[in-house]
Amino acid sequence: MSSLTLSQQSDDQFTLSGELTRYSVADKTLVQQLLTSSSATVALDLNDVSHVDTAGLAWLLDSLSQLHKQGKELRLQHIPEQLQKLMQLGQVDNIFE
Repeated sequence: MSSLTLSQQSDDQFTLSGELTRYSVADKTLVQQLLTSSSATVALDLNDVSHVDTAGLAWLLDSLSQLHKQGKELRLQHIPEQLQKLMQLGQVDNIFE
């Protein structure tokens, strides 16, 4: 089983570390942590993400959707090349701009 950690750096800044895969995104508390931010824009640093699959991309899209329901934006920082390719293949790369 792969490991994924979400750390809060400040009210609006979070860092994901580990593998963003179907095995790690099942933890619903990760999204809840993002929703605790009182900031209108939540920044998610992906610099320490070592592997991403389509379930990881789906988790990011779901997180974006849940934040939008609260009137918040999600900004991705340091997007790994593997995720950029998945976003292009799924034609969702413009959603996170």
